[in-house]
Parts: sequence; structure tokens; C-alpha cells
Amino acid sequence: QIHAVAIRSGAAPSVSIGNALITMYSKAGSIDNARRVFNLICWYRDTVSWTSMIIALAQHGLGEEAIELFEKMLTFGINPDHITYVGVLCACTHVGLVEKGWNYYNMMQNIHKIEPTPSHYASMIDLLGRAGLLQEAQDFIKTMPIEPDVIAWGSLLASCEVHKNPELAKFAAERLLLIEPNNSGALSILANVYSACGKREEAAKIRKSMKHKGVKKDQGFSWLQIRSEVHVFGVEDALHPQRDAIFAMMAKIWVEIKKMGFVPETAAVLHDLDEEVKEQILRHHSEKLAIAFGLMNTPENTTLRIMKNLQVCNDCHTAVKFISKLVGREIIVRDATRFHRFKNGTCSCRDYW
Repeated sequence: QIHAVAIRSGAAPSVSIGNALITMYSKAGSIDNARRVFNLICWYRDTVSWTSMIIALAQHGLGEEAIELFEKMLTFGINPDHITYVGVLCACTHVGLVEKGWNYYNMMQNIHKIEPTPSHYASMIDLLGRAGLLQEAQDFIKTMPIEPDVIAWGSLLASCEVHKNPELAKFAAERLLLIEPNNSGALSILANVYSACGKREEAAKIRKSMKHKGVKKDQGFSWLQIRSEVHVFGVEDALHPQRDAIFAMMAKIWVEIKKMGFVPETAAVLHDLDEEVKEQILRHHSEKLAIAFGLMNTPENTTLRIMKNLQVCNDCHTAVKFISKLVGREIIVRDATRFHRFKNGTCSCRDYW
């Protein structure tokens, strides 16, 4: 509708409107439409246009395409700015191109004379940490000329969760909490790392401390828009008018994807419960409920677009791959860090996220 208004008003061909449309389509999960708009305005050789498209591709897990576009940008003599390099480093991070990331980080400073900002430092920490180079990430932090901020420590902490490093996780969490003492995300991640590494007593101490301080874990929500109405779901959502039908649909899907080889990650449920109860908890995660509702209320063969306020969990990520194959539909999930495009049993992130 916004694009149509721009066309009718005669504003669509302008670079500034085109840049806004690229960002809009990207954030709505429609990378193909973002590409179409970019192809109409790229010949203006505007830095913002190329940067917007590079960031869009990076956020959708299309890191190689983003890097290819950046190289083409340089070939055309278009000067990148500090935001362009944030997008490029993000692209390297999402596909694990550590060496390229280092090369671009150095090029930014030596060729284009751009001083790193906190965003560039955090991107490099994320790049190294996700690749499992936790010591290198810690060493990089030590060489930074500025004090690491919450995002920098949070990037290192998130990597510690992925690679199950409780010692470094504790160090990163402590530094982060010095800046934000009641950061619930840091405490929750540290507790999860301890639990995943079998340190249940330490995990219990952190959760008890959170409860004592009144620090509440951020609640996960997922939502999707059907026609003009937005439908929001929480874990074990009991308020939606189609609750029983949604639960029944998800139970049916659960049986089918298990037949296809899906194995629920019940170890991720950090409570001493029966396996059946753990599976129910996993089955009723907000994004799964949103997907079940979407499948019930949208035409076959259409794309489902789900938004989530937190990062998608491993179990949901694996389950949605199976669901996309089961129902033969593309499912796009935008979580707190990126887009995941599920189709035919695979994800655009290639399980590197």
C-alpha cells in the first residue's frame, strides 16, 4: 500500500523514497521486493541505496550476495561509509567468513580512513565468537581503544552460550552487569550456559538471585498479520479465541514431523519434568503456535511471515525446517537478530546463527 501511494504520487522513482522502500520491504521479510526496488535505483550510485541493500541481504542470511554487492559497489567507485561497513561485517558474521571480515575491518581503516565505532567492534566480536574463536574475541576486546559496551559484552556472552563456555560466559556476564546490573538477558543466558554444561547448582543460584532481586526474564512473543489484523502469541498462550484449534493443529503437526525424523530437544527445557511434559512445553513455544495459526488461516502455497521479539531457540529452528517440508510452504521467521527463511526442510542461515 505504501509503495502504491508512492507510485501514484509520482515519488517512487526518487532515490530517497527508493531507499525507504528497500528498508521497508526488507524489514517486512520480502527481500525479493527489496531487490526489485534496488535494481530500479542502483544506477544513481547513491551510497545509502547500496548500503541499504547490503544490510538487507545480510539480515536475510544472504552474506555472500551482500559481499558480492559490496565488491561491485567498490568497482563502481561508490564510497562506503561507516554504516556500509557495519552491514558488510554483519554479512561476514552470518555466514562465518572470519578472514574476509578481518580484511574488510582493516580495509575500512587503512583504505577508506573510517575509524571503528562501537558497532564495528561489536560486529567483530560477534564474528569471532560465533565462529568459536572465543579466545580471539576476548583478545580483540583487550585491544579496543574504548571500553566495551553492553552490545559488545552481549555478543561475547551469546557466543559463549552457543559454544558452551561457562568460564568465559561468567566473565562476560559480570562485565555486562557492571554496566547494566539488572540486565535480565545476561543473567538468563549465564544460567542457561551453566545448565547446558551440567552446572545446575550454579544455574539455580542465578535464578534464585533473579527472583530475589525482582529481575524478570524477558517473555517471548511471536506475531503475524493476516489481512489487517495482528495476532500475538506467547508461550502456552491461553487467551487466543482459537486456542483449542491451534493446540490441536500443533499436536497433529508434532506427530507428523516426528515421523519425518524430528527429535525434540527436551534437554533445553531446564526443569525436572517428564519427557512428555517437556515436549508439550516445546510444542507450545510462541513461534510454533503462530505458525499453526497461520497455516489454519491462510491460503495454501502462500508464504507465512512470523515476527519474534527474542532469538529463536534450537528446537523451534529445527522444528520449523521440518514443518516447511511437511506443508510445502515457505516460512519466514524474523527474530531479534536476523531473518530465517525456511523452505523444503532447509533454512537460509544454513544452521549457522
